[in-house]
Amino acid sequence: MCRLTRVLALALALLWAPWRVLHGAPLAELSGDQDFQLFLHKNLEFTRKIKGDVAALQRVVCDTFQLCQEEELLLVRQDLGIAQAPLEQCHSRSFHAEACFSQIRSGLRVYQGSLAAVRELLPSHAALVETLQLDAANLSSNIQQQVEDLGLATVTLPAEDRDPLPAFSSRFHHQVGGFFILANFQRFLETAYRALRHLARL
Repeated sequence: MCRLTRVLALALALLWAPWRVLHGAPLAELSGDQDFQLFLHKNLEFTRKIKGDVAALQRVVCDTFQLCQEEELLLVRQDLGIAQAPLEQCHSRSFHAEACFSQIRSGLRVYQGSLAAVRELLPSHAALVETLQLDAANLSSNIQQQVEDLGLATVTLPAEDRDPLPAFSSRFHHQVGGFFILANFQRFLETAYRALRHLARL
């Protein structure tokens, strides 16, 4: 009976473990792979660099338009309907690597497009915004390449029916929209960074 209890406990632990199995190979084995580790550390640095550029643009929006605190703008945000790109598959309790990587790539595409509104809002910083768009595209390509190299199953996520950007009805709404695009992108990058860092530490 004691042995059966141990077997059942092990089975339940494997069933409910937050870090899943990748395409038949235990995640611990993949995380010890040199190429996979190189990918993780390279893109941790890349994600940190993108976060820094987003933070720089957030400071510009704060200094230029005095839009610095989200709490003061929540009612306007509701009117604009700007939503956060989902990353629930990258949280440790529900982590599924293939789906997490797919959500990161999908979100990067959303923000790459959304940043066009920030470029229009900050024409004197267009070069930085365009660099950020290019970096988002490159990070997405890096992840896709790694997924293919590891032979991971491709996860197709449900397409969202909403437009990536609302039509701004005023200059002020455009400014607030740019503020929340950057704030959402920063949160998105924080979650993606934590997921990559968790993998690197296994």
